[in-house]
Amino acid sequence: MKQGVLVYDQQSERMDVRFGLEEYYGGLHCGTCMDVKVGNRWKPTRIEYDWGDRGWYLVGVPASSLVGLMVRMD
Repeated sequence: MKQGVLVYDQQSERMDVRFGLEEYYGGLHCGTCMDVKVGNRWKPTRIEYDWGDRGWYLVGVPASSLVGLMVRMD
């Protein structure tokens, strides 16, 4: 599994994963599965989008902002 950090791509208006200085996942879509680091544990989740006030969110992971969260994925 590759480990990276969630970032927001303003051009595509999507969340993305930055794996290195110039290596990105390529834009996340609703339903994309990953693990997110919560404290010292990895928690399985998926990303979704709410057209209301919520915007991008991780299912079962309360966070005011996704930017900067550490994730890992295949």
